[in-house]
Amino acid sequence: MTSPAGLPPTGGGSDERQRLKLLAVTACPTGIAHTYMAAEKLSQAAEQLGVDIKVETQGSIGAENVLTDNDVRTADGVIIAADKDVDLSRFAGKRVVTVGVAEGIHHPERLIEQVKTAPVHGGGGGGTSTSSPANSGGGGGKERSIGYKALMNGVSYMIPFVVVGGLLIAISLSLGGHTDPSGGLVIPKGSFWMDVNNIGVIGFQLMVPILSGYIAYAIGDRPALVPGMVGGWIANTGSLYDSEAGAGFIGAIVTGFLAGYLVLWIKKVEVPKFVRPIMPIIVIPIVATTALGLFFIYVIGEPISWVFEHLTDWLGGMTGTSAVLLGAILGLMIAFDMGGPVNKTAFLFGAGLIATGNQEVMGMCAAAIPVMPLGQGLATLIRKRLYTEQERETGLASLFMGLFGISEGAIPFAAARPAQVIPANMLGGAVAGALAGLAGVEDAVPHGGPIVAVLGAVSGVPMFFVAVVIGTVVTALTTVALIDVGERRRRGRSVVDGLSPQPELALAGVGVGAGVGAGAGSDGLGAGGGKATAHAPAQRTESVPASTGASDDAGASDGEVLSGYLTAQTVKVRLDSGDKESAIREMAGLLAATGKVTDVEELVAAALRREEQGTTGLGEEIAIPHAKTDAVTAPVVGFARSAEGVEWGSLDGTKAKLVFMISVPEAAAGDEHLRILALLSRKLMDTGFRERLLTAPDEAAVLDVLREIR
Repeated sequence: MTSPAGLPPTGGGSDERQRLKLLAVTACPTGIAHTYMAAEKLSQAAEQLGVDIKVETQGSIGAENVLTDNDVRTADGVIIAADKDVDLSRFAGKRVVTVGVAEGIHHPERLIEQVKTAPVHGGGGGGTSTSSPANSGGGGGKERSIGYKALMNGVSYMIPFVVVGGLLIAISLSLGGHTDPSGGLVIPKGSFWMDVNNIGVIGFQLMVPILSGYIAYAIGDRPALVPGMVGGWIANTGSLYDSEAGAGFIGAIVTGFLAGYLVLWIKKVEVPKFVRPIMPIIVIPIVATTALGLFFIYVIGEPISWVFEHLTDWLGGMTGTSAVLLGAILGLMIAFDMGGPVNKTAFLFGAGLIATGNQEVMGMCAAAIPVMPLGQGLATLIRKRLYTEQERETGLASLFMGLFGISEGAIPFAAARPAQVIPANMLGGAVAGALAGLAGVEDAVPHGGPIVAVLGAVSGVPMFFVAVVIGTVVTALTTVALIDVGERRRRGRSVVDGLSPQPELALAGVGVGAGVGAGAGSDGLGAGGGKATAHAPAQRTESVPASTGASDDAGASDGEVLSGYLTAQTVKVRLDSGDKESAIREMAGLLAATGKVTDVEELVAAALRREEQGTTGLGEEIAIPHAKTDAVTAPVVGFARSAEGVEWGSLDGTKAKLVFMISVPEAAAGDEHLRILALLSRKLMDTGFRERLLTAPDEAAVLDVLREIR
């Protein structure tokens, strides 16, 4: 029988019965290392305190050492050390402490004490969130990080809808469409290609609610998903608030953040105990969805409708002005929100004038329409190092959509980096529109892009293509220039205040979701699985992914460590660099000595991109920069020591004195990358091991110490 507090009885009984039994879950969204470090630290602290603990580690390769129903039933408490969503419903009736992964690394003993008196979790479908009070850390930097991760989470989930919907529409238009003066590119009703087109349209209709919903989910967890999606649908449906055009992806971003933070606020409201189980599945979604929907319709929707109407009137008054000026203005509007009220105003203005015999205005619009997707796609080709692999793939789809006048192909890029992409789009659109106006290009159908010229709807075809090409190049060059500037600023800020710049996760990816599916930009090292029990430390390496086929003992051969990936060639006793970027460059040069590096600059760029997803400074004077890139032909690991330490933005504020650099080719970047990181991060939690590394007099002595890694 357990006490009311959920802890073992304190009187009469064997030592085994009195031994506290805890469970833990560790997870980090940007790297496996923190996940394993937290698991190892909790295990070590539990062993010292005479506590039994079982740790489940979660991440992009899935959960390992999963806590069973029996584990939960017999546990006295649960510690959640995670910077990503963890489902808490299975821990109903147990004392639960929820903190960030850094707390698991730096204060494991405190967490074990806290769980003894922690509140009992009431159940329901709730989960942890990176924005929960326990994880909020402090200061605006953390809030900025949460907001960016939420945005990337939404973008990462939106991308498949953009790509699938856009490509299906493009294919159906190219193979089944024809030009029609009254309807643009028309597909015969009832035809096979009309069915394909309709499927693509559904994908496009869903992309805006998906963006909004998964931004909200990343902030407010599962209860925020419905209000976020419904809010996004409302934002994209202008008829609900008397507008001829919806608010598009910009409106979806607004509703996503509003829904997420509204749910967080509702969660803080004290309610009777009997109501708590239904809060996350009934009360919060209904209240938040209703409040957000009505707020958008009655408060935000009115200004959108007003903007649409007055922009239309304003454009009507400019028809007699300079064609170059009008073309530039229309190009700016077309490129601004890609399907939103400003874009639709310009498009419908041009389309409406076709019936009056004025086809030049539509010609300006037609030249500007493809510039955004073509320009963003081109940018991913000319400066690949600025983009994640998923973004580069999206760029190819964006190029294809641009050829068919589907401007929405650029939305994922604009949503991920609005401050850089939207101005670049607008500049390119303005140039294309102005050139088309200057040349007197005409378009006889309400559609844009090269497809209308190929199908014979455009007059002045050569200048039409000149306008599109120049606008596309301007967009691409401006985009990469602005992103370069932004990256330099973020790197500088990270050195000054220790914050992670947090660029595209990419698309999720991300996503948050991550949500982000995320993703934005995750390297796939979100977490590993692990088993760590205080009474069985010898079993801790069982969690290391084993599918690589390489034996963990392979590193014990003479002169080699980590299956031969780290050798005498890749060890340096003294690191000369004084800052992170220089240190990464120096480490890349060290790896190049093996002959396995084909492009040092690309290796450096890949490692720096990974740093922007989240610092690889792990604390305890350790940094493990790593990169997945085809700039290396085989996995390679290097080690260097810094006497003074290098500022790496580590969680505990320490400078990195022990620096490991890992690089693997894209084709071998799965479990092998995770296995190396897991082995290193676990072993580096051994204080004695770190001391031996710091005091080893030369390379040979360092290698002897490193052979302890198994």
